[in-house]
Amino acid sequence: MEIDRRLFIKSGIASLAGGCLAAQDMEPGKKPAKESNPDYVGCLVDTTVCIGCRKCEEACNRQNNLPKPELPFTDKRVFREKRRPSVAAYTVVNQYPGRPSPDQRQVKDTFCKVQCMHCLKPACVSACIVGALVKAADGSVIYNPDICIGCRYCMLACPFEIPAYEYNEALKPRITKCEFCTDRVKKTGANPACAAACPTEALLFGHRSKLLQMAKARVKDRPDRYVDYIYGENEVGGTAWLYMTGRPHVELDLIALQTAAPPELTESIQHSVYKFGAIPLALYGALAGVMWYIRRSRRLKENQENPDNPPGENSPGAKKDPTLKAQGEQS
Repeated sequence: MEIDRRLFIKSGIASLAGGCLAAQDMEPGKKPAKESNPDYVGCLVDTTVCIGCRKCEEACNRQNNLPKPELPFTDKRVFREKRRPSVAAYTVVNQYPGRPSPDQRQVKDTFCKVQCMHCLKPACVSACIVGALVKAADGSVIYNPDICIGCRYCMLACPFEIPAYEYNEALKPRITKCEFCTDRVKKTGANPACAAACPTEALLFGHRSKLLQMAKARVKDRPDRYVDYIYGENEVGGTAWLYMTGRPHVELDLIALQTAAPPELTESIQHSVYKFGAIPLALYGALAGVMWYIRRSRRLKENQENPDNPPGENSPGAKKDPTLKAQGEQS
């Protein structure tokens, strides 16, 4: 029976992937996925009490010695367009038409803060090939520019599209993002600059586990005010930043994401390939052998069906002309 080469290649690739995953599943002594540390820090954002004052933006700018914006932080014209964190702003606040929640008829719009989410299982850390991005003991994701090689894999890996790159710095470009004011918290014990500056306590800093309990209690007590959903509890394995909203989170550009963390899949495949490298090598070797056999069989079949066409000199079944051999020896 003739085998279709494209179908065979596809099945070979599928077998390769399946073999790697199966080998990973059969790994003896495989450790279960590490659970979130209850001591990890976090920040709870209550969008129903945010007034869009941008004090958090101003405090972040000052804390990180960032360039002053073109418009002052009190200028509301910045809300005319949606903004994202950049090399000049590690956090931004956006405005969304409509009440923050059903019970706030006097407030016209909703405001929502954006920054690095500090994932519990960060894809950027997993993607960094030199370890420039690491997850600290307190759960924050921090960056070391001294060893960064500028590959920008972290930018591609981040499901929230947060890391920014200093394209204007040719000699020493860096990846920039919120680092949870790690140095400030360690040295002084103070809250991150953004949370400390919030006048309405829309930002609450503490242990993530306790903040999550607090958020769920608030939602239970005020179902008229909050949507029964804490954004960041499970997205991509969970994040340090948790959001309480009075309207569907997708209306506030809080991206709908899967619950599984990307590194859970990518790292399992990587580790399987590295540890069981003989499996893909054997599969590729077998694939090459079968393809060689198929091509050889087809050439023999063509020669049998067309006996008037002599086979090529190097083709299977080709006969050597003794006259030509003798002439070659005489020359």
